[in-house]
Amino acid sequence: MLVLGDAHANDSARRRALFAAIRDADEEVLLQAGDLFYYDLPVETYFIAGNNEDFDVIDALRYGRLESSAVHNVTLIASEVVEVEGLRVAGLSGNYAPTQYEKPRDALYEQRRRHFVEEDVERAKELEDVDVFLAHEVPHGTPVHEEYAVGCTAIDEILEALEPDLCLAGHHHQHTESTFGSTRVVTLAPAWESYYLLDPETLEVTRHETPSA
Repeated sequence: MLVLGDAHANDSARRRALFAAIRDADEEVLLQAGDLFYYDLPVETYFIAGNNEDFDVIDALRYGRLESSAVHNVTLIASEVVEVEGLRVAGLSGNYAPTQYEKPRDALYEQRRRHFVEEDVERAKELEDVDVFLAHEVPHGTPVHEEYAVGCTAIDEILEALEPDLCLAGHHHQHTESTFGSTRVVTLAPAWESYYLLDPETLEVTRHETPSA
């Protein structure tokens, strides 16, 4: 199956790159790790929300209130498990903000809806038999390079609780491979640079260059 990192596909050039990756991969199912920002796709897509999305669409998907012809073939994963080609795939939608974390979700407004809250994390920690976990933050020890300290305690706690075989993470626009406990962690380059193929039987992840749109 196809795996993509951040797409930021509200931008027309990056939307063309998104579709170029989908065409080149020629897969029927897509897992996407947040910052998708375009929701009318030609293949069945399972994604988590990132910190750059249309949050009216995200809320409509989250609460089952979607009424839009511009949203097609997308399923939001928000602290739940979905079955995808024989794999149990879970995910945590959003990113971390210390000032918002302890609030109830319905207290988040406008752009603050981009964050996950403690109740989202606690619900995710109760999931069972997860093969692949999607995150828009990374656990501590992930070798991405930023101007700030990288690593999110909430993701640490989820991976410790679930022990998935594989964690796929977006947000940082960098490809890295590492481990957290027993979990293999792959951070994903953005969709306009790379796409990935995931073998559902072996969980092998291979990286490919996104062709010119």
